[in-house]
Amino acid sequence: MRTWIATAAFFTRRVATKLSATAALLCVGLVTTGTAAAFAQPAGEGGEASLKLPDLSQVSFFNGGIDGHKLLLIGIAACLFGLGFGITIYMRLKNLPVHRAMREISELIYETCKTYLVTQGKFILFLWAFIAVIIAAYFGWLSPVPGKSVGLTLPIILAFSLVGIAGSYGVAWFGIRVNTFANSRTAFASLPGKPYPVYQIPLEAGMSIGMMLISVELLIMLFILLFIPGDYAGPCFIGFAIGESLGAAALRIAGGIFTKIADIGSDLMKIVFKIKEDDARNPGVIADCTGDNAGDSVGPSADGFETYGVTGVALITFILLGVKDSNVQVQLLVWIFVMRVMMLFSSALSYFLNGAIAKAKYGSANEMNFEAPLTSLVWLTSIISIGITYLISYFVIPQLGADGTQWWKLATIISCGTLAGALIPELVKVFTSTESRHVKEVVVSAQEGGASLGILSGFVAGNFSGYYLGLAMMMLMAVAYYMSTMGLAAAAGMLAPAVFAFGLVAFGFLGMGPVTIAVDSYGPVTDNAQSVYELSLIEAVPNVKAEIKKDYNMDVDFERAKHLLEANDGAGNTFKATAKPVLIGTAVVGATTMIFSIIMALTNGLAANLDKLSLLYAPFFLGLITGGAMIYWFTGASTQAVTTGAYRAVEFIKANIKLEGVEKASIADSKKVVEICTKYAQKGMLNIFIAVFFGTLAFAFVDPFYFVGYLISIAIFGLYQAIFMANAGAAWDNAKKIVEVEMKQKGTPLHDATVIGDTVGDPFKDTSSVALNPVIKFTTLFGLLAVELAVKLASDQGTTLTRVLAAAFFVVSFTFVYRSFYAMRIKQGAE
Repeated sequence: MRTWIATAAFFTRRVATKLSATAALLCVGLVTTGTAAAFAQPAGEGGEASLKLPDLSQVSFFNGGIDGHKLLLIGIAACLFGLGFGITIYMRLKNLPVHRAMREISELIYETCKTYLVTQGKFILFLWAFIAVIIAAYFGWLSPVPGKSVGLTLPIILAFSLVGIAGSYGVAWFGIRVNTFANSRTAFASLPGKPYPVYQIPLEAGMSIGMMLISVELLIMLFILLFIPGDYAGPCFIGFAIGESLGAAALRIAGGIFTKIADIGSDLMKIVFKIKEDDARNPGVIADCTGDNAGDSVGPSADGFETYGVTGVALITFILLGVKDSNVQVQLLVWIFVMRVMMLFSSALSYFLNGAIAKAKYGSANEMNFEAPLTSLVWLTSIISIGITYLISYFVIPQLGADGTQWWKLATIISCGTLAGALIPELVKVFTSTESRHVKEVVVSAQEGGASLGILSGFVAGNFSGYYLGLAMMMLMAVAYYMSTMGLAAAAGMLAPAVFAFGLVAFGFLGMGPVTIAVDSYGPVTDNAQSVYELSLIEAVPNVKAEIKKDYNMDVDFERAKHLLEANDGAGNTFKATAKPVLIGTAVVGATTMIFSIIMALTNGLAANLDKLSLLYAPFFLGLITGGAMIYWFTGASTQAVTTGAYRAVEFIKANIKLEGVEKASIADSKKVVEICTKYAQKGMLNIFIAVFFGTLAFAFVDPFYFVGYLISIAIFGLYQAIFMANAGAAWDNAKKIVEVEMKQKGTPLHDATVIGDTVGDPFKDTSSVALNPVIKFTTLFGLLAVELAVKLASDQGTTLTRVLAAAFFVVSFTFVYRSFYAMRIKQGAE
């Protein structure tokens, strides 16, 4: 034994030595790719934070009837309408009837969610300290905003970064509270055996979150736009965007790791012990329910909030950088925000119209395709939003500059994004729906070849989806590009109108934001509702049928209720899947606009160094290669955190589960599983964040054009990696649902095979893929600051310092890349 230990120690030292040597060689390679010329251009004075907003009241709209400032003041009333809408539904859900046994379970889930969120809040503030140091170093020392007191601008930027974090964190908390009301109410509403209430309650919860999220985001941005002096608005927007991006990245990544540790740990018990779904004796089930909210509610809510805000900041930055005429700047800014306000109303109108149609069609029906009214809601919202886009554009910008035709061209560009918001879900359903031929192929493959062939069929679905979704996005962006060539540059005096068009496509993706968030949030409620039903042990409550009849005048059909909850969960899985490519598509298309801001600074407004944005400039090409490496590392690191955490959860559950003589797992055991999930979520998140943070600094300090290539690369690699993983995972998930609901073969070898496929797909669809969205945006947004910091240091101190710092930052990043596997490895018998 000692010989083996000595041998192992020897090889460990050798490996560590080789890895250190590898890191050193990589450092040398990185720092020698840059050239002094690449750093020669001056840093923008204060960068994006020094941008000054024009006076919005200098331009009148509606034939001189109202100026831009007063027009946007009306938008605040619209935000209050959205907030009222969200709170009204919140109160309605809270007051819906629910049996005490189900309410107790949902409140237990909420309490564990609260504990998780408090822990995450402290963790996010710890991560914020890293960002605060860089912000302070840049704006407080190296490049203060010109003409402004450091003592004023630096606290403003730091304060609004905290506002951004608070926004992401606050809407996430609201989403958890709404969903944990809705899950028990949905479970209770299923008892009479009618499908319509089982559909209606999760959708109401989703709309409440969607309207609240967009309204809060818009209210904060309008406050900055209208009430912060124009020369301080730049720092506010930049700080706000960085903060919300950090909050969303932390909540999305950690939540994704948490939920899949719990989900896998809980699901595998079905195979090991042959117990039913959400068996109350399984101590992993409460953690799984908490994870449904931590990953599938907290993550998307924070992600959607950040996506909406960062896309807006990117467009504002482009308009101020790429358009020289201040009157045109005001026209475009007011137009964009009026569009955002009206899209709140279009989503609400679509929701009520679709609700009336769905109620008339399904209100008293005994059978219902749960996907049908969700699909019609998405399409109805898209059509109404497109109509409003043209209408608002006609009245707000009937003439842009001297051109009276740009209103319909710009409306068409936005409509490409709005159409994508409906078309992409349709394409996703082709690969993920329970009605999909691809998903049925997974089931057929698993029937004959077990888990291995089922998994291979899921890979096929994911890969095919990347092809179709990628082409769809490309074609819509191509239409937008074509429209941007029709006089936009001349009419607006705009540099790079194609980039602006791509930013507007991303804006259009979010045009039906409340509905996109609503159908995404539908999934965690349906999933939790099924769990709440089982955990409540409602069927075992003495005289429960008579009690419910007496108290609620309701006849109960338990078997029918369970069938409806399972079937609705399949629809929830599908629509969770549809929202993911919309958000990742927004990140990638929107990143184009942010990268343009970096290019503008590096090329002195596209007047110099354009030759370095070419494959002929080696650092730029090397940056393209590096981006792909980081995407694949991130995928592995996030999955490793899930794998190790799930191993520990399974190990604990197998050792402590009691199947005889008990009805429920002990609260202590359930809390221990939640503790395991939280521990590995935070360990994984810490490794990932520090590696990304210092990697961004290292690559920006190597060479600014190397960094531009890197940003382009992570966006493109990330797009296809995310689409593939999200849709493959959803295909495996719904294949299992077909076996459970349609084929009713729980506990069979086929069911075991599809459960295994689902556990493979769990980190695919809910950890790695979805987290790429905020990672891309955080890297790009933080990169704005990092590259300006690098250029300023090189200008003031010389390139030797920036190269030394690049090497130091890379060593730190590489250390945590190394730790993300070797410090997270599964070691039997030890934590």
